[in-house]
Amino acid sequence: MTKPVIVSSDSHVVEPPDLWTKGIEKAYRDRAPRVDYNDEGDWWVCDGLWLMSMTGGTDAGFRFESLEKMRREAKFSEVVKGGYIASEKLKDMDADGIYGEVVYPTTGLVMWRLEDSLLFDAVCRAYNTWIADFCKEDPKRIKAVAMINTDDVAAGVAELQRAAKLGLAGAMISVNPGDRDQYSQPKYEPLWAAAQDAQLPLTLHIGTHRARQGANSPIRIRERARNMMSSPPFTSTAAHWFQVSVAHMIFSGVFDRFPKLQVVSLEHRASWAPHFLTAMDYEYTQRPPSPDWPRFRSASLPSDFFRTNIALSFQEDVLAVQQRHLIGMDCLTWGDDYPHPEGTFPRSRERLALMFAGVPEADKAKILGANAARIYRFAL
Repeated sequence: MTKPVIVSSDSHVVEPPDLWTKGIEKAYRDRAPRVDYNDEGDWWVCDGLWLMSMTGGTDAGFRFESLEKMRREAKFSEVVKGGYIASEKLKDMDADGIYGEVVYPTTGLVMWRLEDSLLFDAVCRAYNTWIADFCKEDPKRIKAVAMINTDDVAAGVAELQRAAKLGLAGAMISVNPGDRDQYSQPKYEPLWAAAQDAQLPLTLHIGTHRARQGANSPIRIRERARNMMSSPPFTSTAAHWFQVSVAHMIFSGVFDRFPKLQVVSLEHRASWAPHFLTAMDYEYTQRPPSPDWPRFRSASLPSDFFRTNIALSFQEDVLAVQQRHLIGMDCLTWGDDYPHPEGTFPRSRERLALMFAGVPEADKAKILGANAARIYRFAL
């Protein structure tokens, strides 16, 4: 049997320094995200926030050589060209044995910290226009997910619909919209309907927490430091915010009303899912219904909706591979996280061989390519 066609469901671009200073609307140009160049490293800054350095695209593969090479700061001149030039990305994909990639931003992931909602809207629009053009190099192999701000649901729906017209393959919303804006609320009904109608999966990537008031205070800065310790590879609790959001969706009947809506978890691993599914079903069947968690119109259990409407993208999670049938074979996809330093590039084939040792070829084909191809509409 031939080897499975591999599609990475979670890869990245590295935004060029002039993306927003050139691409954002004139009304926001003086506040646009820009790069501060200094001797130690180049940093993205916006609206008084120091967001991140360029290390998201400079240290790919270093962890396989020597951890001492990995840095906290780096310069854009050191970023791998495949991070921002599509033709170079395709070369790296070929070298690593990857047929297709679903690409996400790098700096864009932390833009959810921006408190000014209208500025964030403009940031999203500029990125979505740029990334749609990036994918034109080979739209059969490179597909991108739009950034969508849902502070104003109507504005978010309009941008989702524009993203669909641009040819983008998904729409990324906050993994944690905040206590007052959880996804169980009726105000999101137009968003669910629009995503279902456009056949765009809604994706929740790690790190996309929506800013709260006072996000720049010393207390919030300390909270962000603690939150880093909840990120891979530190602990399985990295999935906490995705679990909260998807539980709100499931128990409020979102998938009962919108059965074709797809929601995807990115970089939260997947081996937590069997316990989560069991716990949801127990809560639903062994406790009385409440106004927040009514009974579904159908006879489905929470785990049924999870297995039909949720997908999990993982990078290196051998336990998830071992528990694939408990999680659901249609739920699992793999991502290389290119070109981030914790990613598998340029040794993806080697890492996959270790993780999938002894796994039947049919199962490999689903997890490594077919599931992502179905969700994001790749033609394999």
